[in-house]
Amino acid sequence: MTKMIFVNLPVKDVAASTRFYEAIGCTKNAQFSDEKASCMVWSDQIMFMLLHETYFATFISRPIADARASCQVLLAISMDSRAAVDTIATAAGANGGRDDIREPTDLGFMYQRAFEDPDGHIFEAAFMDMSAMPTN
Repeated sequence: MTKMIFVNLPVKDVAASTRFYEAIGCTKNAQFSDEKASCMVWSDQIMFMLLHETYFATFISRPIADARASCQVLLAISMDSRAAVDTIATAAGANGGRDDIREPTDLGFMYQRAFEDPDGHIFEAAFMDMSAMPTN
């Protein structure tokens, strides 16, 4: 069986978050989605499970962190080009998230822009050109 990752994220508004994730390039898997959760497919092996906060709370015994007040994880996603990094960051800002929450990083071989989803979860979109990576 292929190894997969399901990133479970607590969200305040499942429908609004679903629209945001569709705008940044995910597709909704209706088979694993309902009013409490949306399964947003990033790739064949990576899914973002958007769980309404009340539903998310049924899986844990700890308080749900406020992603706008604290950070538990940075979600780094690879992109196929610098233009794709720019496209996803711009889409995030135009669809309920915030783009460029810090200055873009351009190291020549690596280009990154960071954005937030509507609930404050932080993503780092990155393109790496391994052929341009400096050798030590």
